[in-house]
Amino acid sequence: MSGTAGLISPDFLAPLWRAQEAALQAPIRPLSFPRFGATFEDRAYQMGVINLSRDSSYRESIALSLDQAMRRAGKMVIDGARIIDVGAESTGVGTARIDEYGQKSLLLPVVQALASEGILTSVDTYLPEVAEAALRCGAGVINLTGRNDDPAFYRMIARAEAGVIICYTPGEHGRSDVAPPGRDELIAAQLDYLRGAVSIAEKAGVERIWVDPGMGVGYYHALPDGPRRIRHQLENTLQAFRFRTLGWPVCVTMASPVAMFGDEVRSAETCFATLAMLAKVNLIRSHEAGRVQPVLDTQDIRLDLP
Repeated sequence: MSGTAGLISPDFLAPLWRAQEAALQAPIRPLSFPRFGATFEDRAYQMGVINLSRDSSYRESIALSLDQAMRRAGKMVIDGARIIDVGAESTGVGTARIDEYGQKSLLLPVVQALASEGILTSVDTYLPEVAEAALRCGAGVINLTGRNDDPAFYRMIARAEAGVIICYTPGEHGRSDVAPPGRDELIAAQLDYLRGAVSIAEKAGVERIWVDPGMGVGYYHALPDGPRRIRHQLENTLQAFRFRTLGWPVCVTMASPVAMFGDEVRSAETCFATLAMLAKVNLIRSHEAGRVQPVLDTQDIRLDLP
């Protein structure tokens, strides 16, 4: 969408909402995870992040041991996170790639420990072998940060009665050095990919799906931190409600642009959570559970009371 009006203004939002009113009102399916006593309705919830890679650019999210991971997970659950997302490979430019065995060695002990505590755990990976091992260890969600059109992969998730976050990436996966489409083509490209992937998952029997436009992964190589990446991420986040037309809840990984927030970068996710709420996002993937949850709690403020 082109134009000169500022993104976070009625000049941008009001015409967008009017033009896409059907998407704003599109119903999405509730998700239930009986094994974890968790249900997700049409409102915003938080997924807290634990990075097991030493290369992660978000230093506060890194856990270098099982004990650190469990302490961080426990704190985020207390702060309000409904899902804990663990990953073993950074998307940052110049960071090390972690193979199947390296990911398993980092992820599986943490996944098993979290599952034993009854914590709904998501595993961030694009490697099918890692996803399969994580499901065997008790993961309840696969955060699929790469393209996969193999029905067998989704049948595996369905057999485990697990969920999947289907994420759009410009390339093969979130670490690929592939430029995203231009701003006028981006939404169409995201919808086209997600529609096809959702259809494969549904036919394979998956009953718990989030769709993620993928603005939090796959852009670090093509769009270094700066005004262009900020514009792409903010504009796409504000239009996230358009993915409700796929019939499933929407997940967004929030941007944390150092170029804009500088020393206050840890406050960035509070800002972006507010924008995600305006866009009717259902699952907000954050590194700052304690800072973000008060924003989500505003959903419970009753406007029909005197």
